[in-house]
Amino acid sequence: MAEYDEETRLVLDAFESFIDEEIAPIAADLGDRLTDPRLGREQDGRPDETVVEAVETVRRRAADAGFYAMNLPEPVGGGVSKLTWYAVKKAAAAHDCPLAGRALAGPEGPKPLLLDATDDQHDQYVEPVLAGEQSTAFAQTEPGAGSDSPGMATTAHKEGDEWVIDGHKQWITNAPFADFVQVFARTSPAEEGRYDGITCFIVERDEFELTGVNNAIGLGGWQGELAFDDVRVPETRVLGEVGNAFRSAMAFLSLGRLELGAEAVGTAERLLDSGFSYARDREAFGRPIGDFQQVSAALARGKARTYAADAAGKRCARRLDAGERAVEDTSIFKWFATNALWETADSVLQTHGATGLAEGSEFANALARARVLRVVEGTDEIQLNTIAKENGL
Repeated sequence: MAEYDEETRLVLDAFESFIDEEIAPIAADLGDRLTDPRLGREQDGRPDETVVEAVETVRRRAADAGFYAMNLPEPVGGGVSKLTWYAVKKAAAAHDCPLAGRALAGPEGPKPLLLDATDDQHDQYVEPVLAGEQSTAFAQTEPGAGSDSPGMATTAHKEGDEWVIDGHKQWITNAPFADFVQVFARTSPAEEGRYDGITCFIVERDEFELTGVNNAIGLGGWQGELAFDDVRVPETRVLGEVGNAFRSAMAFLSLGRLELGAEAVGTAERLLDSGFSYARDREAFGRPIGDFQQVSAALARGKARTYAADAAGKRCARRLDAGERAVEDTSIFKWFATNALWETADSVLQTHGATGLAEGSEFANALARARVLRVVEGTDEIQLNTIAKENGL
């Protein structure tokens, strides 16, 4: 079987040309501001105005070129297969341009949950996000409810024609910059159904309070904490069905895990290229360090793990394209790919020695990002629990 079909190969070629011609020059102008944690940040840790403007420019250009939201259904401007989306997500992570991934919709962009929007919501909120003119955020995680998101404490109750939202959210990607957020709140007691009774609301920027920026390795200051204190929104801001938001979100969980696994595989491939090249050229004790078995074996193990992870990712994408849920497959893939990246990033950094430890180096940044990927969209432990449950335990 060919690695990719003709459509996927054509999209890949066009996307890589787009990054080289349209996006790489933007990244070059910013230089180390994109990668050095001591540069390109405001005092509270969030990206500074020049970085944010660059990301917004990338988003708009990618939307104009048809890449940004091409994973969504054809009626809203997408229509590519899951295999094509996997391949492009992987290619973005493998590219040496640090802004390449911003050309493809992430948590700030149009996700399948927004397809539940009414016609009026679509015109007011979804269309600007599809065009890259606005951005959003997916506000589900809380200080006391991470992996156990149905245990959220944020609530919403009805008063006349309005919903009143109270609660806090944390580690919300793009929170400091979102034009609106999709807020998950419990609208009926958990006793009436743990996975039911959770509703999603559209809340605009001037209706919630950004109480802080979450600074953590590998996240770049793009996450924030949100407070909702007696926030009132009209009935027209309910996204989807009342009480069904958690189940709607979970329906797209496999796609999210495919995307993060693709990022892990692409990043590992990029790191391995650097690692093998460095091991061939760098000399110590009178010969290339790649001649030493401990160096060559570490890189070879990374290559083998990444090869296996890529094969698993393609299998998952094809199963999703066939209409299968692929819950077990994507949990296996996400767990294996992100752990493979973690081990590979550590080995490549070790190969580069002290150079790899420098703040802002691609190796230190990749190791930090690798650690993040083992937590977001379901921790390692959640993936393993899912695999066990899918097998009757």
